[in-house]
Amino acid sequence: MREKMLAAEQITALKWQDKQLWLLDQRVLPLSQSWLSYQSATEVAQAISDMVVRGAPAIGIAAAYGVLLSVQQQRTNPDWKLAVAADIQQLAASRPTAVNLFWALEKMQAALLPAATAAEAESLCLTAALGIHQADREANLRMAELGLQLIQQGCDAPQQLLTHCNTGALATGGFGTALGVIRAAYHAGLVSLVHVDETRPWLQGSRLTAWELAQEQLPVSLNIDGAAAHLLREGDITWVIVGADRITAAGDVANKIGTYALAVLARYHDVKFMVVAPSSTIDMSIESGADIPIEQRAAAELLQVAGQPVAAAVPAFNPVFDVTPAKLIDAIVTELGVVERPNLAKMQALMGRTALH
Repeated sequence: MREKMLAAEQITALKWQDKQLWLLDQRVLPLSQSWLSYQSATEVAQAISDMVVRGAPAIGIAAAYGVLLSVQQQRTNPDWKLAVAADIQQLAASRPTAVNLFWALEKMQAALLPAATAAEAESLCLTAALGIHQADREANLRMAELGLQLIQQGCDAPQQLLTHCNTGALATGGFGTALGVIRAAYHAGLVSLVHVDETRPWLQGSRLTAWELAQEQLPVSLNIDGAAAHLLREGDITWVIVGADRITAAGDVANKIGTYALAVLARYHDVKFMVVAPSSTIDMSIESGADIPIEQRAAAELLQVAGQPVAAAVPAFNPVFDVTPAKLIDAIVTELGVVERPNLAKMQALMGRTALH
C-alpha cells in the first residue's frame, strides 16, 4: 500500500531550490499553475497571510524555510541574531490559528541556539527546515495507513466519503492529511465516490480538493456546503473526514469554518467523523476549544469574487475557522496513533504527557 501511496505523490505545494522557497500560488488554482519564489522572511510572512500557501502543515513548513531565508539574508550582519528574531516574530504574526506555524518556529529557534556565527546558523537551519519538511511527508503516509485501517474496520466494500476544505498535498509537505486517508482508501479499493464541499468563501474544496482528486482520476463530486445535510440523510456516506488547524489537549478541534456544522450533521445522521492531523497540530497548552484564537478575515472575501462585488455593501462576518467539540468526534488520527472518542486522558496518553503545561 505504501508503494501505491508514494506513486500517487504527484502534487507539491512548496519546494526549496536554489536557496529560495518556491510556492505554488494557490490563489489562482485551478485556472493556472504559477510558482512564485521567495527570498526573505518578510516575503514568506506575506505569502502566508495572503494565502499563497495555506493548510496548517504547509504553513509551518513555509515558516521554517522563512527562518532559513532570514539567516541567509543576515550572513554579513553582526547583529544577525536580533534581526532573525525580529523576522521570526513577523512570521509568527502571519496567521494566528494554525498551531503548526508556532511549532515550526520553535523548532527553528531551537536549531539556532548552538550557532556562534550566521554561517553556522544557516547550515543548522537548512538541516532543520528540510527535516521538518521530510517529517511531515512521513507523517502523512503514516496517518494515511492508520486512517485506512479505521475505514476498513467499518466496511470492506467501496463506500462514499465526504470531506471539507483542502487537506491534500496542497496543504502539507506530502500526501495529505484527511485527503491522504481518502487517497489510501481509494487505492485499497474502498472508495466509490468522494463528496467535496465547495468550502466558502475561498472555495478550497472546489478550487483545490476537486482539482487534486481530478488530477489523480479519483471519483469526485462537488457539492455546495449547504447540501451536506441532504447528502448525509441519503445514507450512502460512511465517513466525514476532515483536517485540523489546532487540536486542544482535550480533543476539541479548530478547522475550516463549516466543520462544526458537519460534525453536528454527522452525529445526527449516524455517520462517523474522523479528524486527521499531525501531532504538531496538537496544542497541549490549552484544554478548551474556547481558548483557540479564531482568525477573522476581511469582509471583502465574502462581498467580492476576483475583486468584483457580488453582494450588497453590508457588514460581513468572516471567521476562517470554527471549533468542533471532542464529543462529536469519533476518531483523531495522527502519526503517533489513533484516539477514538477523544478526551483529555486519551490525548495526554497519545502525547506522553500527564498534565497541561
